[in-house]
Amino acid sequence: MPRDSEGREWTEATVDGRWLRPAPAAGPQEPRWGHPDGIQLGLHPLTGPRGLLRLYTPYLGQPRDRLLNFIAVEPVPAGGTERGFSELERSRLDDVPGLRIWATDDPDDTRPQDPRQPSRGRVAVEDGVETLTVELLVEPFENGADVRVQVVFRADRPHEISLAAFRQPGSAELEACILTATMGNWARLRTLRLATEEVTARELWPRYTDVHFAEHARFGVDRLARDGGAVTVSAIPDELEPHLAEHAPGTKEHWYYVGVPAVQTWRADDPGPALVAQVNGRYTYWMSEALIPGGIAFENFEIVEPFRQGRVLTFSAEPLAQTQPHGQAHGADAG
Repeated sequence: MPRDSEGREWTEATVDGRWLRPAPAAGPQEPRWGHPDGIQLGLHPLTGPRGLLRLYTPYLGQPRDRLLNFIAVEPVPAGGTERGFSELERSRLDDVPGLRIWATDDPDDTRPQDPRQPSRGRVAVEDGVETLTVELLVEPFENGADVRVQVVFRADRPHEISLAAFRQPGSAELEACILTATMGNWARLRTLRLATEEVTARELWPRYTDVHFAEHARFGVDRLARDGGAVTVSAIPDELEPHLAEHAPGTKEHWYYVGVPAVQTWRADDPGPALVAQVNGRYTYWMSEALIPGGIAFENFEIVEPFRQGRVLTFSAEPLAQTQPHGQAHGADAG
């Protein structure tokens, strides 16, 4: 029987109709949902830090347990600027790093649940399209924020996932609740596609060579691409064959890219004037001094705006070759 990241046995998620969902069996279940051959969502204790949503993209040629990116939940209390960090805070429930996140059938029942006993999600038909909805509760943050995240998959859009943050009763009022894609360095995302221009990580931070995060670069709503009443912003790698890159000695193997490159995109309908897209960058991989092949790359990739209850943001990952001519990407620089 398969085992989770803590070595305990569980039953893997299974295909049920058109969806991948936790198995309808007794005992511990893998917390994983989505399209069998498309984008998928997973939670700890799947491999990786606690306090993060995992995004899997097997259609990019990646093994079952190799994820493309993480999504962190980072609420900001009203009147403040400092974020809570779902990955970095220490749990008040069991005193280990990372807040607990679990899937539930009843978002009004906030009692912590075993993530190995997840909700299977709710299947429905909306506007003629079948959907799978998963409700995720997040342990309350040190700053007083208490939020849940609703995840929706659409049967007609196998490469995208929609996420909406909700302020729970009793939570501190919120300035924002940022859902940030946190691991752009694995895919070595280096080009940001805006409305009329493309901006590269090297242009944004031409002299940055430290081991920390380069400061955020921000792009207002007027600089973002329009798609009807929505805005979009895409982060793109600059290598056609990232799996062939040469890594610095000592680079941990989990930083080696696997599969074909992809364009990662955030979409926001009905954008307000205060909406911004943000990226920061790293020159070395997280928690290491190992240089990133090709030089500095984006790490966190996000949309930030004043908090709106249930505001939906959509994240997608499309194979690079299907979204732009090959000539717009190239091999890694020596960096």
